[in-house]
Amino acid sequence: MKKKNVLLVGAGGVAHVAAHKFAQNNDLFGNIYIASRSLNNCEQIIESIKCKNSYKDSAKKIQIKQIDALNVSEMIRLIRDLKISITVNLASAFCNMSILEVCIETGSAYIDTAIHEEPNKVCENPPWYANYEWKRKDRCQNNGITAILGSGFDPGVVNAYATYAKKHFFDTIDTIDIMDVNAGRHGKYFATNFDPEINFREFVKVWTWIDRQWVCKPVHSEKQVYNFPAVGKQTVYLTGHDELHSLSKNIDAKSIRFWMSFSDHYINCFNVLKNIGLLSEKPIKTAEGLEVVPLKVIKACLPNPKTLAPNYTGNTCIGDLIVGTKGGRKKELFIYNVCDHKACYEEVESQAISYTAGVPAVAAAILIAGGEWDVKKMVNVEELNPDPFVDLLKSIGLPTKITKLGYSKKYFNKSLKK
Repeated sequence: MKKKNVLLVGAGGVAHVAAHKFAQNNDLFGNIYIASRSLNNCEQIIESIKCKNSYKDSAKKIQIKQIDALNVSEMIRLIRDLKISITVNLASAFCNMSILEVCIETGSAYIDTAIHEEPNKVCENPPWYANYEWKRKDRCQNNGITAILGSGFDPGVVNAYATYAKKHFFDTIDTIDIMDVNAGRHGKYFATNFDPEINFREFVKVWTWIDRQWVCKPVHSEKQVYNFPAVGKQTVYLTGHDELHSLSKNIDAKSIRFWMSFSDHYINCFNVLKNIGLLSEKPIKTAEGLEVVPLKVIKACLPNPKTLAPNYTGNTCIGDLIVGTKGGRKKELFIYNVCDHKACYEEVESQAISYTAGVPAVAAAILIAGGEWDVKKMVNVEELNPDPFVDLLKSIGLPTKITKLGYSKKYFNKSLKK
């Protein structure tokens, strides 16, 4: 079988990791390309790959191209010229619909790691996937296009964890609580672990799935403290997130919630920025008549998440706390991954947040290239067989751990609010 050519779109922190992992597995593919508006960013990634000696087959080098991902006609021409079989979208979430359209038109498989967003809209009515991506389901199926949505870690791996747990450990599922904990330290006064603009747009209001219906809550209004594996006691806040919007449709569970850790310092800084209007996505005019978007100004002022990597220490712990039944008896387990910031930097010159998001997208591409996930239709990760994905992640840097819990709880000192 002819090996598939791959196009990696984007040259940010997650793309940096993905490019390293594609280089480490370049014997499985044909030609591999990175495309971005910034050739300089692409060149920096290539230099990092050379520095870390990441190429498995040193005779096959990753090539770079300059492209605007929002220019559909240019993207179509590029994919056809390069004979691309798999397109991995790691560009801004504002580009999803453009890149997906290009893949439908050219026949390329499509992978992304986050839900589409419109620049002038935030936290639209749920389910979010129904507003954009899912509207193209029929076209993908009619054209035989494999489109795998949300193949990062969360969304992505946590979706697969839910399916994996249901397949191997549960007869019925009551609750899925996705836990995203970053116990790392980067040494900056204030910074976000990924694109600040996308990061802050998540925290406008909380859409969560409780008792089989969508419930809206104020941001950061509910919190719990847990003693997690590897990272210890952490405060996590109920938050809206991408994966809830597909899991609520595809997994039979009464409640599915997302919890993310924040320090008191982060919450204080966030509240100040929000309360004085600096997190708004709506344009305003300065006294000089200059139109600016406050959120974009804040993004420009904060550190680029890629620059945090050299000094980052500590771990992430991300996974699913699942409660249900097996054989008529109550069962509870935590299925998760722990990732070390320093180890990520030593391997690929990145921090763990980018690492956990970039590695799964490469795993998805490998599974498409091998046929296991080449399903010729649009799916979210939980609709696919999780076993080869979980196994492959272990071999390329993200091993899964499972802790079986009872209500005495080895790690979690009290149950989540029902």
